[in-house]
Amino acid sequence: MIKPALPVNEAERLAALQRYRVLDTAREQEFDDLVSIARTICGTPMGAVTLIDRDRQWFKSLQGLEGEQTPRDEAFCAHTILKPEELMVVADARQDQRFSGNPSVLGDPHIRFYAGAPLLSSDGYALGSLCVFDSVPSDLGAPQADALRALSRQVSRMMEMRLLRIEIDHHQAEHDWYEAHLLEYYQQLEQANLELSEQTRTDPLTGLPNRRALAAALTDAIGRTGEAAPAVAIVDIDHFKMVNDIHGHGEGDQVLTELAGVLKSQFSARGMAARYGGEEFVILMPDTPLQQAELQCEYLRESVSLLPIGLPITVSIGLAVHRVGESSAETLRRADAALYQAKAQGRDRVVVAS
Repeated sequence: MIKPALPVNEAERLAALQRYRVLDTAREQEFDDLVSIARTICGTPMGAVTLIDRDRQWFKSLQGLEGEQTPRDEAFCAHTILKPEELMVVADARQDQRFSGNPSVLGDPHIRFYAGAPLLSSDGYALGSLCVFDSVPSDLGAPQADALRALSRQVSRMMEMRLLRIEIDHHQAEHDWYEAHLLEYYQQLEQANLELSEQTRTDPLTGLPNRRALAAALTDAIGRTGEAAPAVAIVDIDHFKMVNDIHGHGEGDQVLTELAGVLKSQFSARGMAARYGGEEFVILMPDTPLQQAELQCEYLRESVSLLPIGLPITVSIGLAVHRVGESSAETLRRADAALYQAKAQGRDRVVVAS
């Protein structure tokens, strides 16, 4: 393990940190919310807002494990603040000489993956980081890295607003002026958080809605009255593992994005196509009779087989129409069972659930 060096401007940095009067304060929902969004976007079980004090790393927000602080010499984020303009990503801490002997790597929580975006003061000092981490090696895609940087800026703005609230308490005579600026900050933050929350409903690779967005849309479609029951189809790329194993994950990602393009073109005008996970996609067809839904699925299957990507790609599809009194999860289970029948019957086909 290599202990982190001190920044060249350490005295000024500590003075800036003290100015915010945030150390040893209570947890606040606003910071927890931003950590939750960061974990969701990056797909990690743990995340934190950390501040690097003189001899310790203190957590303003911590999710996925317990604690209030750790020694600074053992803090990943103490390395992150050494390069205030850069996102620090450690794909596997066991392979990084800075962290291979770290107690958090050798013992609980057995950190392997870490990504941290520095939290900058208004005058440019790195005070800590917004970070996510996992007990298995991983990496960040470009959209995830951009989102983590954006969220770190929101944390910094939140700290600025905390400071502004403190100043308001000490300047009641100037209350109206400060209140107007605080409202402006909150409006900016609310808009930014709305945009960031939308990212948690979108698959970063394909740009399609994700499982969370699908669940909300399916529940809404089931609840509508005066319309035909919605149809749901689960689409699975046949032998996708072989594509990754033989041609590499880059080629696999290309197949996923090409299929996503076909789904968008055929279902974005009416209904929804979402990435459900891995090589599985789900199509929601509201107010669609079974026969029409089956024809649409057959057309999709043929369109995929004609994709000009240099690989013989086919899909298997399980189709189910929602039944009265049935939950959305039950409808999806029937579609999934039909999908497995399609695979068992030789793949590259559409099977309707009984």
